[in-house]
Amino acid sequence: VTTTTDSAGTITVSCTVNTVVTVQIGISPTSGSFNPRQMKHATLPDLLNYNVYRNAARTSIWGDGTGGTAVQSRLIRPGRPRTWNAFGRIVAGQDVTVGNYTDTLTVTVLP
Repeated sequence: VTTTTDSAGTITVSCTVNTVVTVQIGISPTSGSFNPRQMKHATLPDLLNYNVYRNAARTSIWGDGTGGTAVQSRLIRPGRPRTWNAFGRIVAGQDVTVGNYTDTLTVTVLP
């Protein structure tokens, strides 16, 4: 990876009653860790480090509140879904084979 690659996405939550929810993003099953999370090459043993952050500056890792990670909490009202931005980053300088890399993260919403 010769340049840092950033991406962004959203998580939207709806509720049927007024409630404060906490949104967590789990560890990478590939790395077993929050930092770094890792994607695995489709056919080779190569691993690609990345992470998901709560802020656009990519300084606050979104996790479960342990190991230096943070969560997101907000009040949600019926008929008014809330959306959180998630910011991804693959850092430059990783010596990996070109190809498709994947990882699966679990998002948990707690009342």
